[in-house]
Amino acid sequence: MSTTEPRARADRDRAPDGASRGADSSLSWVMFAATMMGLVSVMNFIYGIAAVSNSSFFVGDAKFVLGGLNSLGWLLLIVALTQLLTSLGIAGGVSFARWLGVGLALVNALVQMLLLPAYPWWSLTAFVLDIFVVYALVVHGGRSD
Repeated sequence: MSTTEPRARADRDRAPDGASRGADSSLSWVMFAATMMGLVSVMNFIYGIAAVSNSSFFVGDAKFVLGGLNSLGWLLLIVALTQLLTSLGIAGGVSFARWLGVGLALVNALVQMLLLPAYPWWSLTAFVLDIFVVYALVVHGGRSD
């Protein structure tokens, strides 16, 4: 093993402008989390309005564990509005918004599991996006180097 190998590895891990690729990767994950949280919040808002207005968009004979489609729609609207504000905070680099985003993504994952009988494919998709948001914010959100 030569003494130049660690230096060559360090040079490989640097971007052409001299910055570390790890910082770029972390920033990319955080921006991905903010974008996905914003996208999910917009979709949750649309589906919340559809649920509250008793739209025929959802499965009509769905049985829910807690409450009905109308009450879950109001919960979805509240979560959507807080998710949108939190996604803006995450994109702005507010550290408190990062932890609030983790909590909201977990809450939204639970809400999506409650809404699974009404709209299964979107609920599963939003659940998976929430898991990615939690991963991005927990693993990559605190890196500033």
